[in-house]
Amino acid sequence: MRIAVLETGEVVHRYKKAIVVSFTGKRRVLSTAPHNGGYREDLTAVFNQDGTVGAGMGYTLRAPTYAEHMALVAEELGLDADTAAGISTAAQMENVSVRTERWKETAVTAIVTGGIEINGGRVGDTASWHEADGEIVEAELGTINIMLFFNVDLTAEALTRALVTCTEAKTAAIQELLAPSRYSMGLATGSGTDGTILAANMDSPVCLTNAGKHSKLGELIGKAVKAAVKEALNQQSGLCPARQHQVVRRMDRFGITNDVLWRNYSGRKPRAEFEECLEELLSRGMLVTYTSLYAHLLDQAVWGMLSLEEVTEGAASLRRLMKMEPAEKVPEVPFHLGEVQPLPAGSAIEQEKIIPLILPYGEGLMKLIMGEEQPENPSVVE
Repeated sequence: MRIAVLETGEVVHRYKKAIVVSFTGKRRVLSTAPHNGGYREDLTAVFNQDGTVGAGMGYTLRAPTYAEHMALVAEELGLDADTAAGISTAAQMENVSVRTERWKETAVTAIVTGGIEINGGRVGDTASWHEADGEIVEAELGTINIMLFFNVDLTAEALTRALVTCTEAKTAAIQELLAPSRYSMGLATGSGTDGTILAANMDSPVCLTNAGKHSKLGELIGKAVKAAVKEALNQQSGLCPARQHQVVRRMDRFGITNDVLWRNYSGRKPRAEFEECLEELLSRGMLVTYTSLYAHLLDQAVWGMLSLEEVTEGAASLRRLMKMEPAEKVPEVPFHLGEVQPLPAGSAIEQEKIIPLILPYGEGLMKLIMGEEQPENPSVVE
């Protein structure tokens, strides 16, 4: 299936759970591909492949190494394995986003697939594996794969700088969605298995030498990649501003989840009714607004941007604004947070100092939930 045509005339095809671009000329390629990766000038095709057996299922290697596995995939796609490079993912190729930005003679096209719900991580989070003697490690579900094409040529140095700009754009998109790390209390900066392929047109008479943020090329990269990453994440898993407009979506990285709230609720009504009530309450505008500020206060304590005393005072003020002290007849219930993720790398405070700021928020949230059941209870945050 043809899904796009690049500015250089190459057709972008989708078939056999892969997106494939076969080059029509000489290309300067820089990639994270395990097979034929790094810097190359001899490639004839690049691809992005959904390596899962089925939607939501795991990724399994079919060769002793990841590189050999990807060589097999290239052959199955009808490509020359010696001159093809590919990256793999658990995202469905149907959820691809294609975005092009142009200025004068220059065009940049980003082709992105992505999922970050399960495998999102913040750089510096505790590792889950290490490589030793060629150890094979199966990929986690969740990867943002980017293929970035330029209709002009770039020097090798500029192509390398373009990879940096592309990565910054990806991280900016993720952080603007407030996507959480699944390995720490931090915001995600990517997934643990992201892949990138950049290809510049060596046949072009135009050769650019800089792809930093101050250059027009850097601007085009940033715009194309940010837009494509956001669209791909939305299409793959529904990650978008509207979905993130909910209290638990802002606080789950601190251990406030639906399951935790249900356990603290003690089963006063059926779970289905509880979830319905919870969704309505936790999507209220000002409650989400103040909760977002609360989460950012916790982040600033972790980053050392505000003192613990300043954050504690500010958090108490926000709890008052959220009216987390409803009618007296709402029973006091001790809040049990359960297991929480560690703080991200380089945190300015210890975890035992952030927990006392999370617990009163959880207690206050439970008071709001239980206060909803009291007919005479004044309206909470509107």
